[in-house]
Amino acid sequence: SQRRILSGSRGQISSEAVPAGLKTTKYTLLSFLPKNLFEQFHRLANVYFVFIALLNFVPAVNAFQPGLALAPVLFILAVTAFKDLWEDYSRHRSDHEINHLGCLVFSREEEQYVNRFWKEIRVGDFVRLRCNETIPADILLLSSSDPDGLCHIETANLDGETNLKQRQVVRGFSELVSEFNPLTFTSIIECEKPNNDLTRFRGCIIHGNGKKAGLYKENLLLRGCTLRNTEAVVGIVIYAGHETKALLNNSGPRYKRSRLERQMNCDVLWCVLLLICMSLFSAIGHGLWVQRYQEKKSLFDVPESDGTSLSPVPAAVYSFLTMIIVLQVLIPISLYVSIEIVKVCQVYFINQDIELYDEETDSQLQCRALNITEDLGQIQYIFSDKTGTLTENKMVFRRCTVSGIEYSHDANAQRLARYQEADSEEEEVVPRGGSLPPRGAAGGHPSTRAAHQSQSSRSSTKGAVGPSLEQTDPWPLCPPQEKDVTPDPKLLEKVRECGRCLASARHQEHPLDHLSPELSDIFDFFIALTICNTVVVTSPDQPRQKASSGASVLEADKGLGLDAVSVFLRGSLGHCAPLSSTPKASLLSTLANDGALLRLEERLGAGTPRFASNGYSSAADGWAAERSATGPEPRAELRYEAESPDEAALVHAARAYSCALVGRLHDQVSVELPHLGRLTFELLHTLGFDSIRKRMSVVIRHPLTDEINVYTKGADSVVMDLLLPCSTGRHQMKIRSKTQNYLNLYAVEGLRTLCIAKRVLSKEEYACWLQSHLEAESAVDNREELLFQSAIRLETNLHLLGATGIEDRLQDGVPETIAKLRQAGLQIWVLTGDKQETAVNIAHACKLLDHDEEVITLNAESQEACEALLDQCLRYVQSCSPQRTAGSLSVGFAPLCSPSEATASGPSLVIDGRSLAYALQKNLEDKFLFLAKQCRSVLCCRSTPLQKSMVVKLVRSKLKAMTLAIGDGANDVSMIQVADVGVGISGQEGMQAVMASDFAVPKFRYLERLLIVHGHWCYSRLANMVLYFFYKNTMFVGLLFWFQFYCGFSASAMIDQWYLIFFNLLFSSLPQLVTGVLDKDVTADVLLAEPQLYRSGQNMEEYRPRTFWLNMADAAFQSLVCFFIPYLAYYDSDTDIFTWGTPITAVALFTFLLHLGIETKTWVRTVGLTQKGAGL
Repeated sequence: SQRRILSGSRGQISSEAVPAGLKTTKYTLLSFLPKNLFEQFHRLANVYFVFIALLNFVPAVNAFQPGLALAPVLFILAVTAFKDLWEDYSRHRSDHEINHLGCLVFSREEEQYVNRFWKEIRVGDFVRLRCNETIPADILLLSSSDPDGLCHIETANLDGETNLKQRQVVRGFSELVSEFNPLTFTSIIECEKPNNDLTRFRGCIIHGNGKKAGLYKENLLLRGCTLRNTEAVVGIVIYAGHETKALLNNSGPRYKRSRLERQMNCDVLWCVLLLICMSLFSAIGHGLWVQRYQEKKSLFDVPESDGTSLSPVPAAVYSFLTMIIVLQVLIPISLYVSIEIVKVCQVYFINQDIELYDEETDSQLQCRALNITEDLGQIQYIFSDKTGTLTENKMVFRRCTVSGIEYSHDANAQRLARYQEADSEEEEVVPRGGSLPPRGAAGGHPSTRAAHQSQSSRSSTKGAVGPSLEQTDPWPLCPPQEKDVTPDPKLLEKVRECGRCLASARHQEHPLDHLSPELSDIFDFFIALTICNTVVVTSPDQPRQKASSGASVLEADKGLGLDAVSVFLRGSLGHCAPLSSTPKASLLSTLANDGALLRLEERLGAGTPRFASNGYSSAADGWAAERSATGPEPRAELRYEAESPDEAALVHAARAYSCALVGRLHDQVSVELPHLGRLTFELLHTLGFDSIRKRMSVVIRHPLTDEINVYTKGADSVVMDLLLPCSTGRHQMKIRSKTQNYLNLYAVEGLRTLCIAKRVLSKEEYACWLQSHLEAESAVDNREELLFQSAIRLETNLHLLGATGIEDRLQDGVPETIAKLRQAGLQIWVLTGDKQETAVNIAHACKLLDHDEEVITLNAESQEACEALLDQCLRYVQSCSPQRTAGSLSVGFAPLCSPSEATASGPSLVIDGRSLAYALQKNLEDKFLFLAKQCRSVLCCRSTPLQKSMVVKLVRSKLKAMTLAIGDGANDVSMIQVADVGVGISGQEGMQAVMASDFAVPKFRYLERLLIVHGHWCYSRLANMVLYFFYKNTMFVGLLFWFQFYCGFSASAMIDQWYLIFFNLLFSSLPQLVTGVLDKDVTADVLLAEPQLYRSGQNMEEYRPRTFWLNMADAAFQSLVCFFIPYLAYYDSDTDIFTWGTPITAVALFTFLLHLGIETKTWVRTVGLTQKGAGL
């Protein structure tokens, strides 16, 4: 289960020598023909037509010339083979280009790095990479030009995220002073077998001295990523070629079978059954006819070579097989190919729709699944994420509470209001294109303005505090609302007071003891906001320098500053830190110091401190005092690269209070504080966010006290449960109570809430925890679980500092889009990880919940309570009537209005994550689904990614309903993949959702046009085209079948065999293709104005079993008319059979075209030309 890589001083490598050459082609020159035919014969229709063509080679049953019968099926196979060959050749050219990219690989013979192609790289090779080069394989980082053993990579090619990520040298190599020499590498690497998990890497490295160190994803450079901000790195190849994680994740395009295609396959089977019945009827008729006229030599009977005639039974068998050949037209050979052509054309026209282009993000709709376009017109349930899907996911700091005191930031709220007013004025001058209504405010969540709008209105509304922005922002994706925060005057004064107190006490032993409890909490609160994150600070125009002492920290970065701080937000999640689809796998655990247990005593002892006892170096004293008097100096640009918008918003909020993050290394974080100058915190560990813990923590050594502190931020639902027991003090109990009240207030206002807490560890506590944590880090098996448990042990007995409220605004047009989708008959469920009050407020703002409707709130503490509440809710909903009084409501219901004013469509349901977990149990899921089905809308709060997918799967499987899931982050991927149609939004959380989706849209509002317009058109066109195929083929076969009554059921045909063979391929294929691509039963404006028209697709009104059989009956009737009118016209004439059959064929063909013309709703020049061409 493990890979073992050995390397000795002589360069003998023991590993799987897997080449790095990329090969995505399926065929070679020799294997193309047999392999392609084998693949094509997996489609049963091709097998059927080849069987019919081969059957025609049997002399006793042939109906056409053998070679002629093969022509249509060979044409179809040849066209498909040519398409596959062209696609494979395109892949071959791409592979050749990638395989011949160059890189530097260490040659043991030449004892230097030489240029080699990517395809020549092997596992165990040492590779040297330079800045801005693409990584050719999965490489374990052994050396970096960075003095701290760090490098930065950009993973945009892998997951769409453009923010930089830090990687660090393997423990044991970062202390190397001289340049890394591959010839001296004697370590043994043990790691897991190749897998496609991008969020995890497990292994260990055994050094020559016997020491063992753990390997994790922070040591691995993945193929396809780009090296940034680092001059050079060296690493050893762990996985190469198709074993790399990038290629193992490349599963190719998504293929799904649409609902209409599944129904069509069923109808094709009915046609096969009908064909067998018609052939069997003819065979029996022919047998009876031969028996009756056996004495006479039949005109249609061909005698054997000896002059005898066939007996009735063999004659019937031969007639049955011949009729199968003659009536093969009943199964449309070109149907599947025609559908593929129509779908490709539909996708092309959807992509060309200018109304689906978003100017703000310069992006448009992407169709990633080509074969389910018609499913867009049949959706019944929409499951949506909230953050980043309904909202902008551009977080703006609004309010906070510290030490039980709330700071409302009224000036900040006024500043944001001025931004909105400026936006409104701009929109009046420059209205948005399309039919969408103007954006505006809804509830407490107005829409944000476009990031590309002019800066003039922005500059006039900036707060007085904080650095000013340049007129030209190099990062336009980060609007000023997020970066400029107007501080609350009261809190700002207290922060300054903290700085003055600490500056005056800097020469004393314990400076923090001179602060009051409130000021101490404020100091720790802003320190936590600044350092409890994974924000990377980069300075493109200055080399990074390691701060090895307090003096060097203060002097080295003296020229750096914050006058033009910009942020780039393309992170992986809208939570505190990265989240993955496998929650525990995302747990980071970073040791700053490369020492292990052997250096534990040194780290905990009274060795030479990084700072003096007062937290400062002596060289900095005068500088700090000078800085406090003169203020900040002019500074160069720093760039904040955050993995989530929440982190960026909090860092910018702290900066507004002059608590600025100015540097981050793997083992230290530098913060600039008022009156204090720069402090550097030793970063011991980072315990990243995951969806189970719902929090992140950092462990640091405080420079002022030399204490080991744990700062934690996370969801209030979990952090409040981790606080010290209330018995520790009345004051802390009072703070907790007040903070909880403010948290509820923030949630009601629709703000996203985070709690900030702290814990001081004694040296004994830290030593005990560190020992088990190091063991978890070094483990190869079950490492994620061990690290998870290690984090749980640390994050207990916390001291509450405060909480923040961050606003995440609605996207433009969300309320209007939800209203239109509801009118179209779509049920909308919102599945979010936010707390209940926040989600309910957003739901009201986006009109998911109306203020005049009743809301059922389901919150249960146990499975038994959940079952009881479900039963109670079901009884209430079933007995509910508009006249029911509010006093009759039971526990668990939360009516927002008088029930007499409630809508007739039923109440809405709100359920929290714990209750949802109970409701999804096997014994309760039916009750929950029955209740949810009767509700107007459903809001699931505090739901995990797994719960989201389980809800979608439950509705899809139990209700047999067509489902659509839409989201923008990695936590939505499982939900998107489970739904019938998955839609991703390319927003602030990277491209994971887009890469897993069938369709990608820039904003939620584009879902309206995608479904109501294009979904309706695609379904209507394909449904009518499939029905037309069945109609014309059945009618044409009917002509042949009626003739059998006049030829003794001998399987003779009055139509020329050329017409029979090429009827589908040449004479009747093009007109319906054009109609299937271009026909519009209703214009786009009418569909948007009357969304109720979408219900026809939901109810399958245009293509259902009843419609299919009526269509077949109509075809049979028309075949009777087209057969017997020419028959009666030529009755008793001496016209030969083919002269009589040709008018029948002509009448049938013109009837087809007339029928198609009547069914065509929109006549354009192309449709008319194809109709005339087919007629000629």
